[in-house]
Amino acid sequence: MNSPVATGESTVSPRTWRKVGIRIIPLVGLAYVASYIDRANVGYLAAPMSRDLHLTTGQIGLAAGLFFIGYILVEVPSNMMLRRFGARKWIARIMITWGLVTAATAAVNSAATLYLARLLLGFAEAGLAAGILLYLTSWFPRRQRSWALSAFFLMTPVSSIIGSPLAAALLEWGQSMFGIAGWRSLFLVEGALTVVVSVLVFVFLPDRPSKARWLDDGEKAAIEATLAAEAEEHRARGALSGLREALTSRRVWVMAVTWFAIAFGLYPLQFFLPTMIKSITHSLGGAGDVSSVLLSAIPYAVALVALIVWARFAARRSAVTATAIPMALGVVGLLLATFASSGTFFVIAVCLSVAGILTAMPQFWRIPAIGLTGAAAASGIALINSVSNVSGFVGPYFTGAIATTTGSFTYALLAIAVIMTAGMAALLTTGRRMERLDVS
Repeated sequence: MNSPVATGESTVSPRTWRKVGIRIIPLVGLAYVASYIDRANVGYLAAPMSRDLHLTTGQIGLAAGLFFIGYILVEVPSNMMLRRFGARKWIARIMITWGLVTAATAAVNSAATLYLARLLLGFAEAGLAAGILLYLTSWFPRRQRSWALSAFFLMTPVSSIIGSPLAAALLEWGQSMFGIAGWRSLFLVEGALTVVVSVLVFVFLPDRPSKARWLDDGEKAAIEATLAAEAEEHRARGALSGLREALTSRRVWVMAVTWFAIAFGLYPLQFFLPTMIKSITHSLGGAGDVSSVLLSAIPYAVALVALIVWARFAARRSAVTATAIPMALGVVGLLLATFASSGTFFVIAVCLSVAGILTAMPQFWRIPAIGLTGAAAASGIALINSVSNVSGFVGPYFTGAIATTTGSFTYALLAIAVIMTAGMAALLTTGRRMERLDVS
């Protein structure tokens, strides 16, 4: 049995934290992989779907962005429902709903029906990301949060590494396997897989440490005592604890703007990277649909390594510093991409950008977790994620519209770099104060 926990300080054994990490993170990570593939599949399928449905680049961007309207409107109430009903039931409910909507998207036959499907998908999936982030704060105290969040955010590049070959395979063989166009078969398969994962979540995900059957009584008590002591310490030092406090806090809103800037750097690349690669790979003789989808997985493979390496260094640095440095690298990568004259150089620049942006993401979430607790954590985390998802709507549409108007993604990449730089400025000012728990 592990030694008891000291007040305000975790003495839970490393073995116990490893057990928690192994049991919790892969399961919620699998749910997140499914959601990321679902939201990004329009990017994988942009070229063949555009041909079949006669869509412009701007219409594809709008379809990608409509998904986030539901996220913007529903995340805060969703997280409050998660607190009420528990993570196991609520996350499983979210997944079943969006799995069915994704499968139904295989039947779209026009821009209007695609818009409707993407809008419904956003409402169905809303709350998953913020819910998982809230759930992780109910398991991991500050000292363990850096590696736990980094391990969880590994699922973002993993989803692209998995999603790209899956999309390529179904584009190639979906017609012969299912008797429908390859891009339609991808929606069908992803929807079915999401429903399967929802069952695993419902059966195996415990709501809190006290509910975990694979922890002994001493481990449960030690983890719960550590979390309770840390929450009390944060409240004593000025952390927000009420719903209204979080929703009206200026610093929470500034953190939402920062997260908006980080996400704004990723979403246009996520949705348009295969198209960007296809348009610039003159040195490769022009990549086809399948080749460009496969090439788009390379930056995420690089990001996977960067996440693992940076997590080791970030744990010994402040959360703001650990976020700002990779954000800066992401901006540099975007700027370099605008100068790319060959497919090879473009992919290298995007590797730097995607690695920087994805590496900044888990480190950012260390900051709100310090300054928010209780109902404020549920509402504040949801608010930050909800505001940031405006970028999911604006970013792809903005990028697609500029590309349609100018015939190039260059100006869109420059604008994304400027927005990320503004986000860094907010992080380095307000983020520092929130990190010190000087919360108004």
